[in-house]
This record gives sequence, structure tokens and C-alpha cells, in this order.
Amino acid sequence: MQSDLVEEQRQPLLIVISGPSGVGKDSVLQRMKERDLPFHFVVTATTRPQRPGEVDGVDYYFVTHDEFAEMIEQGELLEYAIVYNDYKGIPKGQVRQALASGRDVMMRIDVQGAETIRELCPDALLIFLSTRSEVELVSRLEARKTETPEGLKLRIATARQELKRVGMFDYYVINAEHRLDETVDIILSIIEAEHHRTQPRKVTL
Repeated sequence: MQSDLVEEQRQPLLIVISGPSGVGKDSVLQRMKERDLPFHFVVTATTRPQRPGEVDGVDYYFVTHDEFAEMIEQGELLEYAIVYNDYKGIPKGQVRQALASGRDVMMRIDVQGAETIRELCPDALLIFLSTRSEVELVSRLEARKTETPEGLKLRIATARQELKRVGMFDYYVINAEHRLDETVDIILSIIEAEHHRTQPRKVTL
């Protein structure tokens, strides 16, 4: 009887980790993978060039613009958007399959994509990742040195606007410098609490 009640109460979560560029979304998910946490980590499709050290099918699915257009045409994407002149999208089948298996699904997307997910799936769990201050965020973006001056200016301007969207999210987590495990632990506490709700989130896609 007890195990039946537990199974009935537990519903797989669709967890969205979002926030401005430079807050460390990739680093947080990478640490979760290193800790072998029992989530399905969604792999995003993108048309942007592959960066050194990135692995196709692990970090992203790197596709051409034509291939991405075909995915849109076939209705294969849960959501997609133009991000800094490149397309990014979440493959729909991958998410549905993982949820059907009973696993929590973890996805990392930009703030624009998180808004789309909220509209498609009101019961998704949205977590906003941020730095302690706007000054720290700008400093992190500048330190990456992966952008042209024009590209950096665009990212900073976009990040400032995205910080204003925090009210759309369920939780707000600071990813402080050199405290990556602490950030992951806070997110895990949120997920654990969500699994103890008397009225569980019910994800339908």
C-alpha cells in the first residue's frame, strides 16, 4: 500500500535551467553529469558553429540551417528560437520519451525559450540562474573572450533585459563564483521539495 501511494504521488518533472548568458548554465549541468545524477539531460539542436572541446550529440546536436528548417517543417521541435543569429531548439521526441520512462527531464535553455516552455507546459519547473549582481555578470561575459566587441555588447544588452524576467520563474538561484557544488545542491533541494508536493506538477506535452 505504501509503495503504491508513493508511486502514485511521484510524477516526473520537466526542469528548466535558464538565465542570462554568462551565469554558468552549462557549468551547472556539467557538474550534475559529473555527479551522475539520475536525470535525462536534454541535448539541444543548434545551427551555431561547434566550439573547441564540444562533442556533437553530447553538448549539442550541431545541424545545418537546412537541417534545422526541416526539423521545424516536420514539427520535431518542442520550442525553437533565434539566439544571437543562430537557431536553437529542443527535440520534442527526446523529451516525451524521457518523461514516459518516469525520469526527471533537465533542460538548459535561454530565457526566451523558457517563456515558450511555460506557455506549452504550465507545470514545468522553471529555475532562474543568476550572478550576485549585474556587474559580476558583465565581468563574466567579458572574461570569456569568445565574442567580437559587437557580439559582446549584444549579449550584455540582452542579459540586462533577461534579468528583468525573473518573476516568470518558480525559483531564483545565485550561482556564485567557485561555489558550483553549492549551486547544484540548492537546485537538488528544490527538486526534492517539488517531489513532496501534495499536488504534484503534471507535465503534458
